Amino acid sequence: MTTRDGPSVATVWQCAHAGGPGAASTFTAAMFSAHRLASLGTLLRVPNDARGRLPSRAPGSGRLTAISSGALGHILAGLVIAASLAAPAPASAASAPRAADPEDLRELRARIERLKSSIADAEETRAEVRDALRESERAISEANRQLHNLSLDRQAARSELAQLGGETRRIAAELAQRQEAIGRLLTVRYLNGEADYLKLLVSGADPNQTARELQYYSYVSRAQAELIRTLRASLARVRELQEQTREKTVELARIEASQKSERNRLSTEQSARKGVLDKVSARLREQRREVRSLERDESRLSRLVEELGRVLAEQARKSRISRWEPRRDARGEKAPSPPEAAGRPATPAPNGTLDSPTTSFAALKGSLRLPVRGTLAGRFGSARPDGGPPWKGLFIRANPGQEVRAVAPGRVVFAEWMRGFGNLLILDHGEGYLTIYGNNEAVLRQVGDTVRSGDAVATTGASGGSSESGLYFEVRHEGRPFDPLKWLALK
Repeated sequence: MTTRDGPSVATVWQCAHAGGPGAASTFTAAMFSAHRLASLGTLLRVPNDARGRLPSRAPGSGRLTAISSGALGHILAGLVIAASLAAPAPASAASAPRAADPEDLRELRARIERLKSSIADAEETRAEVRDALRESERAISEANRQLHNLSLDRQAARSELAQLGGETRRIAAELAQRQEAIGRLLTVRYLNGEADYLKLLVSGADPNQTARELQYYSYVSRAQAELIRTLRASLARVRELQEQTREKTVELARIEASQKSERNRLSTEQSARKGVLDKVSARLREQRREVRSLERDESRLSRLVEELGRVLAEQARKSRISRWEPRRDARGEKAPSPPEAAGRPATPAPNGTLDSPTTSFAALKGSLRLPVRGTLAGRFGSARPDGGPPWKGLFIRANPGQEVRAVAPGRVVFAEWMRGFGNLLILDHGEGYLTIYGNNEAVLRQVGDTVRSGDAVATTGASGGSSESGLYFEVRHEGRPFDPLKWLALK
């Protein structure tokens, strides 16, 4: 008679009894660890969607197959029978674990190794896709930087064009005034007639009056000449300003066309990046599931094999004790005590905490501002949504393209793409303090640049494989991260 999961206890007893009186007499000793076998049910249980299955891998498929729980029940029953039947012979009992090692478990181990190899290949493929993502995000960062510079050039051109316009209007007003003055002089000369210097000298008029008139005509002549000269200079300056205005207008049109071209190129790069990112994200999700499944399966297999080894070793020890009992009783010896534990697991040390250092940067504690406006989606020390390691900083969810500002004065010491952090920028604030800005869409500063508090250093994005747009922000001292929230002035 068999149960759904394998042979019943009665069947096992019958098999043991068929082995002879010695085997039947040791069946009870062999069953001493029934509670241990029962506890294996926990190890043998798998999730509801794959109940009754142990992980293995079909050759060439890359997917998990199964060994039925009924088959494993036969294996466990066979292990018990093998141990009980082997009881009369010490050598056979000693070799019981090796003889009881099922072929299914060996095949399972081999499949696990093949799956590990497949995972390694997948990791290499993922690295290649990440490299493609890196190049795409670098191109986007460069395009955004050029757009930023073009925008500054455009603003400068417009400012200079406005200055030229103001100067043109000023000179035009002066020109109008000079033209009006020349007109008045011409009117006076017309009314007075042409001056005849020789006639004035021989006219016999009052010499003083004649001298005054000659002086007046001299002043008028010089004024006319000066007005004509300045008028010509003003006309030349107006023509020059008109030419400069035309050139600046052409330059502004060129900048606008270049900016439009860069924006189109950026759009193309972003589309390509999105395709790569979607591909990477899908691969990452699938591979993370496979890795977690593999880790759980390997852990379950390790616990199962370890538990089986303990059960078989304990059965062999009990069998030896049962054989020694008559001689021990005859000699009056005490039963050997079970072996002492070789040791106990070490108590894990508490996680080290970083005391806030008292340096010049420490004086800013409580007064720093968030580098970008957004929603705080990840806090220091909290678990990540994808099951990765805990956050060592803050993740601030924000729309793409928002300006990221330096929280304190410093110098750029790193501005490059880094795996897992995308377009990354690191500021050195002295005394061992660093602030880290990751997952940026674009880095606006270069290594060696000095920045002031509040300067724009990057724009938010989702580079580095981030599932959502925002900024990853860390504060470190001597290489160790600590909670930025304790240093920020949050409203």
